Amino acid sequence: MKERLPPLQGLYYFYQAAKQGSFKSAANLLFVSAAAVSQQIRQLEEHLGCELFYRQHRRVELTPEGRALYKELSQGFEHISRGVQSINNDANPNRLSISTLPSFAQHWLVPRIQSFRDQHPEIALLLEPNNKLVRFKDEAVDICIRYGEGQYEDVKSELLMEDIIYPVCHPLYQQQHGIYSVHDLHKADLIEDTWPDMDWSIWLKHVGAPIGNRTLQYNGSHFVVEGALSVQGVGLIKHSLAYRYIKEGTLVRIGNYALKPQFAYYLCAPSHYFSRPKIQTFSTWLKSEVQEFQSCDMSHLNIIETDYVLHPVQT
Repeated sequence: MKERLPPLQGLYYFYQAAKQGSFKSAANLLFVSAAAVSQQIRQLEEHLGCELFYRQHRRVELTPEGRALYKELSQGFEHISRGVQSINNDANPNRLSISTLPSFAQHWLVPRIQSFRDQHPEIALLLEPNNKLVRFKDEAVDICIRYGEGQYEDVKSELLMEDIIYPVCHPLYQQQHGIYSVHDLHKADLIEDTWPDMDWSIWLKHVGAPIGNRTLQYNGSHFVVEGALSVQGVGLIKHSLAYRYIKEGTLVRIGNYALKPQFAYYLCAPSHYFSRPKIQTFSTWLKSEVQEFQSCDMSHLNIIETDYVLHPVQT
């Protein structure tokens, strides 16, 4: 008796041919030719030293050896199939857990999330604002939105949205301090995010403006936005976080310069998660919202594409 197992491909072709009762039907199922199925089975028979089928006109019939092998392979391949399904199955198909940056959650996603709830009331949402790296194998998170270069270990990344960065402040602060162009920023209190992604000195250097006083620092872009809204100074903020308030008139953009960094927003999850219906539903909705958001007129902005690499955010 041979100890070396025959090739798995030959075993699987035999299994399908025996199950279908036809080489041609198995070939159609496997998207190969009937000749390819016949060759694989012939090689399997040579390896085993016995015939597995009685070849008859337009049909095949299992030999006793073929019936014995098919019985064992049926159990084996069905077990493999259940194992694959157990990986792809979603234990909570009607509950979606989303991890993302607190700034993106507060100032972009949450104001839009009611639209998703109205369209898909059958899906319960859990939004987890967090800057830490998600370990999908250890946490009950379905999908996360990251800001970085899109290259993350053990996950698939889909580009969601690029962004640009520019200075904004409250209209009252602008009037009080006479801040109307980037060359007026040296007179302003500059609000800066200490971590992870904003640096006033780099931004001002790229636009050729003098460096002002970075008098207030916050750990998080969402706090920088709130500081600007509270008339505390001029914040360096992503367009995705500021545009809503500019449109409302509670923030104004200083000048028409904007820098485009190398980083962008990405949808990330283990690759097989993307086949889950609830994630496909959320992804489709989210990309539609992004497309609508990016349709706003940006022609008045002087966007400088740079190698401006920000400290990465991993969520």
